[in-house]
Amino acid sequence: MKFSEISSKNVAELNALLKEKKLLLFTLKQKLKTMQLTNPNEIGAVKKEIAQISTAINASK
Repeated sequence: MKFSEISSKNVAELNALLKEKKLLLFTLKQKLKTMQLTNPNEIGAVKKEIAQISTAINASK
């Protein structure tokens, strides 16, 4: 997801999206620990999206 798409959303949508991405990150880390994750690069991509969403939330304040 591009930052321009993220910054066009309101704060409530961003908070919901942030919660969803953090839950996804948690599940990916659990899969990594149990050797079920096929592509470990997904973790870095989700972390990047979380950072972009957090930046958009802080910029809207």
